Amino acid sequence: MAARPTRMLPKFRSALQKLTLLFFVWTIFEAHRSHYRITRAEREANARTILIEPTRVYIASLHWNNEEILRSEWNKAVLDLVKTFGANNVFVSVYESGSWDDSKGALRELDKKLEAMGVSRKIILDQETHKDLISHPSADEGWITTPDGGRMPRRIPYLSKLRNLSLQPLVELAENGTAFDQVLFLGDVVFTVSDILNLLKTNNGRYAAACSLDFSKPPKFYDTFALRDTQGHEHASQTWPYFRASRSRKAMINAQPVPVSSCWNGIVAMPASTFTGIRGLKFRGIPDELAMSHLEASECCLIHADNPAARTKGVFVNPTVRVGYSRKAYDAVHRNAVSNNNYSGSWLSLTEVYFGLWRNRFARWLTSPWFEEREVSKRIKQWMKGGEGREEKGGFCVVDEMQIVVHNGWKHL
Repeated sequence: MAARPTRMLPKFRSALQKLTLLFFVWTIFEAHRSHYRITRAEREANARTILIEPTRVYIASLHWNNEEILRSEWNKAVLDLVKTFGANNVFVSVYESGSWDDSKGALRELDKKLEAMGVSRKIILDQETHKDLISHPSADEGWITTPDGGRMPRRIPYLSKLRNLSLQPLVELAENGTAFDQVLFLGDVVFTVSDILNLLKTNNGRYAAACSLDFSKPPKFYDTFALRDTQGHEHASQTWPYFRASRSRKAMINAQPVPVSSCWNGIVAMPASTFTGIRGLKFRGIPDELAMSHLEASECCLIHADNPAARTKGVFVNPTVRVGYSRKAYDAVHRNAVSNNNYSGSWLSLTEVYFGLWRNRFARWLTSPWFEEREVSKRIKQWMKGGEGREEKGGFCVVDEMQIVVHNGWKHL
């Protein structure tokens, strides 16, 4: 009887070897299938980049110390957009805030060219620098008492104010009967007309918001602060296929529009009606009292949490629209693009797909968002108990951070 386990051991080893081989073959097949679908999606997206019907577009953008990319890439790309949509179908709203490079000069050059083309616009060049702002401490909303007892402006309410100012002409035009179809929020990124046309056709044009993917140092995506999967989780891996939630991850693997709870990631398209009328939304930060619990949330995530259409029409990342914070970054995620924007293959190599799947898999197996999310949720509940009627719709946006404006940008506390 004692010999039975010894006789069973070779059978167990054989079964384990077969199972391992089967799993290895399956993962190779999965990588090849994903690579093929990504390649096909690139070609189909390229075929869709034709403007079929007139679209009225309101372009909103914030700039701070962006002279280099404005002069090298951004200004020209905006002018190309105007030529595509038609000068009468575009309004350009830019808010520049206290740059110490020559961003103002670059935007003045853009302003002159837009004027020559007959484009309606409002370009604000604000002289107030961050140093000016923090030199006048305030008891107003959007300021916080720091651990050393000082008063400092919070980064997110500050950015929310600027975004709302960039949308003010849209609201005023709507009140006077001038409507737009889409708001395009353009970050300080390299992009093309084809990128924009492709983005506008995300999910066949049905969305509450459609976002690109942004890259500063590929292959890692950049805007981790605003991106949340369908379950409200942060990314599992910063490289493809990024997501923890099955629904978001599978859509990315299959090169389909990716449903998410929130995104921003360089360029965002949203229906203009989102921001107009009595129920028009505004960007915001979490309340100061909640932020005092060492919590923060991106205004670019909270806008989706506040938007009822996000639950009905959906928020999507379009993986075929990839932008970069430099020409080098943009080219790195379009390396198979050839002349006239045709694609010879996937923007990811088969090796990147294979190892990307495994990195994401191990990240999901070995890490959990539960601990941080539980702590954040605990602090939000404590804050809600501290006052009647307190509520935070964007709990999934909130992270364990405190961010303030400083003279040379912003920092964590």
